[in-house]
Amino acid sequence: MTQQPPSAVVDRPVVGSYATYAGAQRAVDFLADSKFPVERTAIIGSDLRMVETVLGRLTRGRAALAGVGAGAWFGLLIGLLLSVFAAGGHNVIVLIISGIVYGAVFGAIFGFVGHALSGGHRDFASRSQIVAARYDVVADAEVAEEAKNMLIKLGWRED
Repeated sequence: MTQQPPSAVVDRPVVGSYATYAGAQRAVDFLADSKFPVERTAIIGSDLRMVETVLGRLTRGRAALAGVGAGAWFGLLIGLLLSVFAAGGHNVIVLIISGIVYGAVFGAIFGFVGHALSGGHRDFASRSQIVAARYDVVADAEVAEEAKNMLIKLGWRED
């Protein structure tokens, strides 16, 4: 599979513009269902911005609890890796449970201490995502008019 240079994607004519990514995705899906060569299209997000949604306060207790979860998963992984070398079935269970317990304990300690050492900076939990103000569906110049006409029909269906 060969990749096109970025300028080849940007120079294609816009065949549809949508306020949401789901709308642009629905348009390309409609083109695919209509047997249009969708490999000649792209979805381009414009006016990108990063949105950070604050989920709540991050206390030392919550940091420790998050550490418990992360440490338990890591401990499970280590327990499973060590169990490959275990002699008997009983030893496998002991290794896995020990890995989970030790991972959870050390995760809680590291989560608590890490948050305590942050000095009060970033005392909240958040989730970040990149969103665009507009999503354009573009197509190669040779098939752009056909795609535009097909998306007009999609608009008629949705009205």
